[in-house]
Amino acid sequence: MDLEIEKKRQMFRSWHRGTREMDMLLGRFADACVPDFNEGQVILYDRVLKNSDPDLYNWVTGKEPVPPSEDNKVMKKLMDFKCHEVGTDKR
Repeated sequence: MDLEIEKKRQMFRSWHRGTREMDMLLGRFADACVPDFNEGQVILYDRVLKNSDPDLYNWVTGKEPVPPSEDNKVMKKLMDFKCHEVGTDKR
């Protein structure tokens, strides 16, 4: 895996989800975090990106708990990030 190419791909996928809310959240998260991810974190974030927008939205809003199969360090970082980013517009 070419780590830098994968990071660029993940950043694009984060900003082009299909729903505005998830574009904003995941895009901002990717801009802030993905450049510093190591290979393990890139692999975990790829798992996050494979989830549907409705599932991700329900998890980050607390409507549903994150399932154990998706509960990893990068998901925790995303959940913490969204708590600090609500209401800011960086783009």
